[in-house]
This record gives sequence, structure tokens and C-alpha cells, in this order.
Amino acid sequence: MTMIEGRATARYVRTSAQKAKLVMDLIRGQSVDRALATLRFSQKRVAGAVAKVLRSAVANAEQKEGGGGDVDRMFVSRCYADQGPSMKRIRPAPMGRAFRIVKRTAHLTVHVEERPEVVTAGPGGSGAGAGSSRRGSKRRSRPRKRTGGTGD
Repeated sequence: MTMIEGRATARYVRTSAQKAKLVMDLIRGQSVDRALATLRFSQKRVAGAVAKVLRSAVANAEQKEGGGGDVDRMFVSRCYADQGPSMKRIRPAPMGRAFRIVKRTAHLTVHVEERPEVVTAGPGGSGAGAGSSRRGSKRRSRPRKRTGGTGD
């Protein structure tokens, strides 16, 4: 059984990589449907570009040889935003000076994979919780109270 994997990249997106990473962190590890729903209701402007790249990655995974797998089992395995080239502009300032304006770009990359099927053990197998002896043995430690060193 082969793992279905897809990747898509959008280059030169007019946003900073730092702003795009905030949105990418929201969808990393989520299923594709849930990630698209998260992006649809996100307040960030770059969320539309990320959603477009995510849909492209899913389409690329379906087009691969041996593809056509179940889209419902796909999830965002990796996503990142790299810094692209910056456009430098000059804005006039009072008294003959000039301020530099840096218009940043980013390269957005999304990887999707199909979740592996979970194989369940038959009756009598070594399942989770079969004879677990450490069930309630963990004690939670409480943080120590700090006392003032010098006093009042």
C-alpha cells in the first residue's frame, strides 16, 4: 500500500513570512476539510492564499500515479512560509530626507498526506489498557510557594 502525498507552493505572495506563519500554525496537523474551514473563517488576509495552496496540494495528490485515494483521510502534514525577495521603495520625508519602505514577499508551501489506516488487534491481542498496572499511580506535583527572601 502506497502513501498518497501531495505538495504545492505559491511563490511571491505579497505578505510577510511572519504573518503567513501565524496562519500556517493554525492548520498544521489538521485534516484537509477542517483546515479549509479554519482558513475560511480566519480574519487574516493571507488565509485566502493559503487555502488556495492547500486545495492545489490536494489536487496534486489526486493526480499522482496510484492516487485517487480518499480525500477525507488526508491531512496537512507540513506547511511553512519562507521569505521571498523584498521590494525596496523610497518615500520622501521632510527636509530632503527619505524613508525606506520594504515590501516583503513570501513563498507558501503545503504538504498533504493520507493518514495510514489503523489496524486493530483481534480478540486477545495486546490492546492498550490490557493489564495496565500504572493506571492511577502518577502523583501530580504542586508548584512550590515562593517566599520573599528579605522580608518587609
